[in-house]
Amino acid sequence: MTDNRKLEAEKLVKIIVDSLQEKKAKDVVSMNMKNIPNAITDYFIVCHGTSTTQVEAIADAAIERMRDEAGEKPWHTEGRENAEWILIDYVNVVLHVFQESVRKFYQLEELWADADLETYDDEQD
Repeated sequence: MTDNRKLEAEKLVKIIVDSLQEKKAKDVVSMNMKNIPNAITDYFIVCHGTSTTQVEAIADAAIERMRDEAGEKPWHTEGRENAEWILIDYVNVVLHVFQESVRKFYQLEELWADADLETYDDEQD
């Protein structure tokens, strides 16, 4: 059962990261939280956009791709009102789409420094 969940989470990460790259999200990283005691999810994915319009487009693209390719709908979303930090929760994968200044302020990568971090190219090959 755990192996299926692991494969599922990794599949979701790939789908989300591909959608982020397609929308030209900046500094995309995934944080593997599985080895962190009491972590609330298996993966955090973090990125930022350069405007509220781009942040919304990135979030919308991730939601659309997850629905179309994995049949998944978000369990919870937050932040769409001002598009400074949109959180999309798929339970075992949580996506954080920031505006750059807000990302620098909250520094999630520093907060969860014990997580295994994987960085991705800003653009798809």
